[in-house]
Parts: sequence; C-alpha cells; structure tokens
Amino acid sequence: MKLSHPFLLLIFITAGAIAGRACDLCGCYTPQLEAMPGMEAAPSSSWLAGWYGAIGEQFTRFATVQIDGREVANPTGQYENSSITQLVAGYQIDSRFALQISVPLIYREFKRPESFAIDRGTVSGLSDVSLLLRTVLFHYASPGRRTFRFEDKTPVAIDLEPDFTASAILLTGIKFPTGDSSRLEEEFHEIEIPGAPVSGIHGHDLTLGTGSYDGIFGEQFSLRYKNIFLESNVQFTLRGDGAHQYHFANDFVWNAGPGYYFIRRRDMIVGLQFVASGEYKDVDRFRGKRAEDTGITSVFLGPRVVVSRGRWSAEVAAELPVLIDNTALQVVPDYRLRGGISFHF
Repeated sequence: MKLSHPFLLLIFITAGAIAGRACDLCGCYTPQLEAMPGMEAAPSSSWLAGWYGAIGEQFTRFATVQIDGREVANPTGQYENSSITQLVAGYQIDSRFALQISVPLIYREFKRPESFAIDRGTVSGLSDVSLLLRTVLFHYASPGRRTFRFEDKTPVAIDLEPDFTASAILLTGIKFPTGDSSRLEEEFHEIEIPGAPVSGIHGHDLTLGTGSYDGIFGEQFSLRYKNIFLESNVQFTLRGDGAHQYHFANDFVWNAGPGYYFIRRRDMIVGLQFVASGEYKDVDRFRGKRAEDTGITSVFLGPRVVVSRGRWSAEVAAELPVLIDNTALQVVPDYRLRGGISFHF
C-alpha cells in the first residue's frame, strides 16, 4: 500500500529525550528520514532501502531544588547544564525493517555544595551506544485520490496522497556500557556533615554511562486525517547489572500529542505539534539498598515544529515541566530544548 510522507513523518519520531536525567542514558534519537517530500511518488524499493544519517541535540537546565516533590530554597545556587548530542547512522533494509546505531556524546557543567565548599566542574565524553531495530507491525493508507493537469492540452494524471493513514511500530534494541561510569564511585565516599548544605547533584547524575547492558523496548502509534495528526510513543528500558555496585532502576518514558500541518506539499512539509511527555522511574539501588534520591515522576508540555524538504528533515522543540514528583532531595529540570536534523542518502 502506498505511503504518504505525512504518514511516514509520524513513523520516525524522537523516541528519546523525554523527561528527567535518565533520558541522557537511555534515550535513542530516531530521525524522521521517511518524511522527505515526494518520497511517496517513488517506488518503495528505490528509496526505502538505503543509508541515512542524523544529529540530535538535547539541552536540559537543572536548577530547581525539590524535596519529595516540594520546591525548597537553593542557597548555594547549585545547578547542572546537561547537553547530549547523538550521532546516528542507520540502514533502511526495506519498508518494514531498519537498523540504527546511536552514538551519544555528553557535556555537563555543574555547581554544587561539597561540605562547606563549592564544587564546580564539567564532565564530557562518550556515553552508552545503542543499537536499535525498528519494525513496522501495521500500516494503513486510504485509497489515494487522483486529479489531472493539462500539458500542451494533454491531460496528465496526478496521484494525491491518502486522506487517512495509521501505523503501529515496534522498537527493540540494546544499550552497551561504552560510557565512562567512574563517577559512580563517588557514591562510596558521600558523607553528610551536620550543618553543611546538602548537594542534589551526585555521581549517578554526572556519570556518562550506567556500566550495564540494557534492553530497550518501545512502540509508536500514529494517525493522520488530512492535515491533522496524532501520535503516541512509549519506551521502556530494562536495566542490567550496573558497575560499582550501583544498579539503575528500570525507566518508562512516554509522549503523545496532536498536531497540524500548515504546509503539506510534495516538495515541502511544515507542521506544529503540541506534545505532552513524561517519565516514571523508581529509585536506584546502591550496594543492594535503595538510593532514595533517585526516583522521579514527571510531566512536560511544549510545542514541536517539524520541517522537511527534499532529502532533509529537521525538528525543534521546547518543553516546560508541569509536574515533577521526586523522591528525597534532587535538583530537577527547569526546561528542556531539543532539536535534530537528518539526511537520507
């Protein structure tokens, strides 16, 4: 069945970059390569199979201190600026299957109290590499309409895109412990001094990797009727045994929202989506005991703009938290910015 480019735009969404710190260590950026305008007019074998590349960026500002979901004063001005860049290379095997490798690079700047002093610094480097398989479980496109134009008084048939499309996609993958997890060793040396400011930024917040092999499971569901679309996505990360006796909790992230295409032509697409996203993560475990300052439930809201032209596709999004329920004392997000650009060779 012939697929329209708005339908394919909904297939390739950003599956990572959802909420909280855990997304830095488990999210997989999935570029929108099949959203390229005019792709639906080409035979599937000529464009669905092939290489693609992408760069995804996410910046998160952490500067609000909360205890058990309640905001408290931040007298030391502790904060963390987290930037993660994902370099993506993939191969579209056919219309059903695609393989993708994601190489994340992390840069974090932080300021935190350490006893009665202030600790400032940065951490940067390679994070945990992920290998992802995308499988199309179901897709439907209503019969396309046809119109005609005249060239030298001769009618030429033009096939228009379907009015209605729907899809269901399965994501499965594995994350490898390629990132440096040495920051987790800080957990062995943390001591609370009476009267000293308490830090909400710890080794598990600054680590570049989990030190574990993790399974990634997700689904994506999308609908489009003419210029209106709706999509929902969930991702579950099943954590393996971590390094330095530190075990990250399993992580569940989701996002969903309606959108509208202001421009939807064979040569260009411009759309706006209103996205709600969230995360649920239980507390981690250190030395077999609960790490009480690691659990989080959060909800973000914000706009997302998508643009596609030729073989290029791009997106940008801004999100603000409307609900953050954390455990113990943590520095939680103030806002998050995301963007990405992809190219099909």
